[in-house]
Amino acid sequence: MAGTALRIAGRRLSQRSGSRPPILLRQMFEPVSCTYTYLLADRESREALLIDPVLETAPRDAQLVKELGLRLLYAVNTHCHADHVTGSGLLRSLLPGCQSVISHLSGAQADLHIEDGDSIRFGRFALETRASPGHTPGCVTFVLNDHSVAFTGDALLIRGCGRTDFQQGCAKTLYHSVHKKIFTLPGDCLIYPAHDYHGLTVSTVEEERTLNPRLTLSCEEFVKVMDNLNLPKPQQIDFAVPANMRCGVQNPPS
Repeated sequence: MAGTALRIAGRRLSQRSGSRPPILLRQMFEPVSCTYTYLLADRESREALLIDPVLETAPRDAQLVKELGLRLLYAVNTHCHADHVTGSGLLRSLLPGCQSVISHLSGAQADLHIEDGDSIRFGRFALETRASPGHTPGCVTFVLNDHSVAFTGDALLIRGCGRTDFQQGCAKTLYHSVHKKIFTLPGDCLIYPAHDYHGLTVSTVEEERTLNPRLTLSCEEFVKVMDNLNLPKPQQIDFAVPANMRCGVQNPPS
């Protein structure tokens, strides 16, 4: 039986018609901060990682990992979050062997620090790390190594982007990060953000390149918009940021 190209794999693998894709991808939601957590795993080796886990939903994520018979290698954060406490620390306790991961430019503690160009491997697959600062200095985008899927954190949201008015944010830096590190990916590359506030779950590079109302502006216009959002302070920032500076190495709650 002829194989068909598989675009969501970490490489351009082929699969027989009707068979399951070799990579497992789950998108999970935390309603208070409207955060998406992503579970990725290699079905063959059972090695897995989580992107942007939330403290309150870490038990849910750990339970899913166990139910699916996976071995969680990493709890990965796209940046030091201001709107929720990461679940990395609790996951290290619930699933021994799991290591916390964050960019070294975040200034946060973790088991492993990554930088632009590093790869995070799980089974046959890998996530390429692309530095995408601007929302915070330590923001990164994770790209599956066939460039079919990108996890953009707060740098690029669906028809929006992360704010730049706290945590050493810079609108000009964010604009260039998105255009150079994300919009250069293939147009059909799927975009999975860290948050969505309107019930949208996924976009593509081409959609955001052409339809994103902020990032289709000139850089100068974008900076003006971002400098005049006048948004309220994130409700959890005062305790979330200090906790997340100890990303994954903080003591889990008793």
